[in-house]
Amino acid sequence: MKPHKRLFRLLLLVIFSASLAGRTNAQLPRPEHPRPDAYRSNWMCLNGKWEFEIDDNDDGTARHLMSGKDLSSEITVPFCPESRLSGIGHYGFMKHTWYRRKFDLPDSMSGKRVLLHFGAVDYAATVYVNGRLAGSHVGGSVPFALDITRLVRDDDNEVVVHVLHDVASGKEPTGKQTHTTSQGCVYTRTTGLWQSVWLEAVGSTYIQDLLVAPDPDRSRVLLTVFLNGDDRGLRLKGEAFANGRRVGSDETPVTGHEQHLIINLHKKILWEPGAPFLYDLKFTLHRGATNVDELANYCALRTVTIDGRSILINGKRVFQRLILDQGFYPDGEWTAPSDAELKADIERSMAAGFNGARLHQKVFEPRYLYWADKLGYLVWGEFPNWGFDYKPENYANYIREWTEEVLRDRNHPSIIGWCPFNETPKEAGELQEIIWRQTRALDPSRPIIESSGWAHTLNQPEVLDDHDYNQDPAAFGQRWMNFFDPKQTNGRRNPALRVPFMVSEFGGIGWATEGGWGYGNGPKTMDEFYARYEGLTAALLDNPNLFGFCYTQLTDVEQEHNGLYYYDRRPKFDLKRLRAATARPAAYEMTGPPMAKP
Repeated sequence: MKPHKRLFRLLLLVIFSASLAGRTNAQLPRPEHPRPDAYRSNWMCLNGKWEFEIDDNDDGTARHLMSGKDLSSEITVPFCPESRLSGIGHYGFMKHTWYRRKFDLPDSMSGKRVLLHFGAVDYAATVYVNGRLAGSHVGGSVPFALDITRLVRDDDNEVVVHVLHDVASGKEPTGKQTHTTSQGCVYTRTTGLWQSVWLEAVGSTYIQDLLVAPDPDRSRVLLTVFLNGDDRGLRLKGEAFANGRRVGSDETPVTGHEQHLIINLHKKILWEPGAPFLYDLKFTLHRGATNVDELANYCALRTVTIDGRSILINGKRVFQRLILDQGFYPDGEWTAPSDAELKADIERSMAAGFNGARLHQKVFEPRYLYWADKLGYLVWGEFPNWGFDYKPENYANYIREWTEEVLRDRNHPSIIGWCPFNETPKEAGELQEIIWRQTRALDPSRPIIESSGWAHTLNQPEVLDDHDYNQDPAAFGQRWMNFFDPKQTNGRRNPALRVPFMVSEFGGIGWATEGGWGYGNGPKTMDEFYARYEGLTAALLDNPNLFGFCYTQLTDVEQEHNGLYYYDRRPKFDLKRLRAATARPAAYEMTGPPMAKP
């Protein structure tokens, strides 16, 4: 960049910084930093207007769209082209799409090592910077970053993304994205860029990843820090802060790409459901007084353990009053219109008496998990396994993407369990066992349900569940009391008598179902709805054998009209009455499940 141009920009920044920042944030969609769990101050959001083209003929590469070619339309990123917020609203299949955007490198990044981040691109992305291949990624729900230092210049840069989304191929886990048209319990597809895109300047050696292992009993945090780069003579420092005050630190010379720190905390405060506390973390790579890289993070003191047939949080039984949350939005599909709406969905659930959610058939974005951490909300990390063809030649796609999800999210205290499959057929058994073992190796700190409902295929499961949409409270309650009665099994051994068990889908009571559907025959009056809701929840709350339940669902989604809120998030019912029914004491919390006889 020419000196006079740089000086001019610096003067503009000094004179108008506050007003410009305000206007920029107001104009940008989703302007907040996408990763509160991995924050650096030197970053730039690339959301907003991009050029866009649907490549029906798959000839974009032959037409050299990766280099300096105008695209035929415009889209607002990070919203998928199916959504209204994108400005496109195209609902047909889009197997090949192209994105293009120009940018100048911020002065603060000039001469630095620069990473280009994508929150999620569904499904396979190939990225070009200034006409040259920057890299590629396969997996529609997880982030990736490309080092573009050698490709980027100070100004007049161009990034182009080619996306392949072959929904009906069976090779892609698609979750609730329809393979035809929105119908039943599958909905509008999400194609291409659907989470934020941003630039980030890092050190020549930088902190690439972290593993946080809380140890509340010893009032400490064990940290594994993964570094990228080969600078010599560096030291790594980690510090913990409580309400702005430093309460612990550790430091070590850098001797390789994997470093270990132990931060002993002078102040011990547990993270509890509904009463969370987060420690701020700061990591510094430095050589003497010169900082090479800095990263901000946070952590919590919280344990999840299995004791017989109980799941304990910090050594205590907490009945998991979960709600099914599918994370769809009427104007953004898989992408929330704002960060405030991510937080608001959790608050809507809590207002109805729930203390957590199954994040159903979708990998929720890190900002959602941040708010769950901040609000003390319990969630199960799940995956969009629907649409996947369980053939060995496809396994690599599943294993790779699930691994990336666990690595991304395993430090969040709000995640209290993993569930990588939902309602699978028996032929998924081999892959389920592979994924279960992989998850246990990556994260030994949480329970794992290998599949929610249907085909439980592990020989020795550690947690079990089932789905039941019976709408008769009396019959529903009797079934689940009988299920745990050895006298009712005709001598057959019931594995649920040995491990924690929950009913992880129930209810789904339809209301205002015109043009849509709900489970069973919908109630005809509001009093009939309350009687059914209160009866079904009471049947499970009064059963000491269950550690939790999950009600279907938080909001309506397109034609599925069984939410406690409408699709636009208006409440359908009296939230105080729902809360009284949902949040009342559970037998599990007071007595716990009876011990199984050997």
